[in-house]
Amino acid sequence: MGQENYTPQKRASGGGGGAGLPTTTVNGRASRTTMIPRGRQIHKTFNNIKITILCGFVTILVLRGTIGIGKLSSSDADAVNQNLIEETNRMLAEIRSDKDPTDPEDVDINPNSTYTLGPKIANWDRERNVWLRQNPEFPSHFANGKPRILLLSGSPPNPCDNPIGDHYLLKAVKNKIDYCRIHGIEIVYNMAHLDKELAGYWAKLPMIRRLMLSHPEVEWIWWMDSDAMFTDMVFEIPLSKYSKHNLVIHGYPDLLFDQKSWIALNTGSFLFRNCQWSLDLLDAWAPMGPKGPIREEAGKILTANLKGRPEFEADDQSALIYLLLSQKDQWMDKVYIENQYYLHGYWAGLVDRYEEMIEKHHPGLGDERWPFVTHFVGCKPCGSYGDYPVERCLKSMERAFNFADNQVLKLYGFGHRGLLSPKIKRIRNETVTPLNYVDQFDIRHSVHPRELVDPRARD
Repeated sequence: MGQENYTPQKRASGGGGGAGLPTTTVNGRASRTTMIPRGRQIHKTFNNIKITILCGFVTILVLRGTIGIGKLSSSDADAVNQNLIEETNRMLAEIRSDKDPTDPEDVDINPNSTYTLGPKIANWDRERNVWLRQNPEFPSHFANGKPRILLLSGSPPNPCDNPIGDHYLLKAVKNKIDYCRIHGIEIVYNMAHLDKELAGYWAKLPMIRRLMLSHPEVEWIWWMDSDAMFTDMVFEIPLSKYSKHNLVIHGYPDLLFDQKSWIALNTGSFLFRNCQWSLDLLDAWAPMGPKGPIREEAGKILTANLKGRPEFEADDQSALIYLLLSQKDQWMDKVYIENQYYLHGYWAGLVDRYEEMIEKHHPGLGDERWPFVTHFVGCKPCGSYGDYPVERCLKSMERAFNFADNQVLKLYGFGHRGLLSPKIKRIRNETVTPLNYVDQFDIRHSVHPRELVDPRARD
């Protein structure tokens, strides 16, 4: 499938290497500890001072506009406003910049060696089992009889190009926190590039690997894109169904194997078991990811071999599909392609049907009747561009958030005035028997059935 024309690459600081997409032959990579230069500390101190001054300007303007402190002339006030705008824009540009004046130059990538995520780990399953036995006081990798899950999401470390994008990222984070709180799932939200070469959509790979190694007590790492929301707050992933699998991903086998489509799978929401197999797959997946010539050349191979793929640099989803197709015998027996419920639900066909779903169905189904996840593919709320009009995307995200939020607010006796309104209204009156409403409306009861215990027995 064109694999012989592509040689994955590695940083110059690594060991030897070999050709071929899925091969990781490097035993390790030197680690380096650096002290924060004094110059950088001074630079950051000055930035903090500037931010303080900027806040002072804002305070003056607010006071002037609200309580009439206005002895400055109109021209003076305009000058202050203009200076404030210029200083704000300058500081935002500095925050958005990837470069720090005291940063060392980026390490060049050696085009003759294989890129790796880190030192090769060969016996993770045994080491992890030993650690779990030696740390019985640590949270077990099984909680309440179910495998422990850690949900991972994230967004770029810089402010959004579109200011309202930060607002919708916050809503999406709130949505994920609500779901995790209800279902006893831990959550990590990452805003750091652990590997500059794997920025963008590839940034999930080094973070998944790091969480596996740093949280041996966790059985599953669940990645979810920042632009995806839970829209069925009751549904739970049926983990017992995947006892013999290590990767659970939404997709369609016929699109994958018969059509070799670049959208046969979706990496916006998937689960990795914390095991040696997963580490090996990450090692095989990563070599197309380093930004620059490697990613660009890999993109040409993916476009040539995957049906319908446009010409652009290599993305993590296409690379995974290509890997599973080219090495089916090595990986596919541990991959579960799920389409019985919406681990990933394409937003364009869902958000306009929420009212119909409310009328005809109920949460807990997870499929087209009440989608588990609504994923806003192509919207890019944080970016300055997207595949759909901004107005349509933001309107749809607002509907999805409120549709899910109503399921949470119901316990408290409130709901949104409409799926496009952030305002809420009371949907029932308080009574002198509030526990009756808890028993009736708390959606946690749908997930964890309450034991029937005589209240007098608790005393």
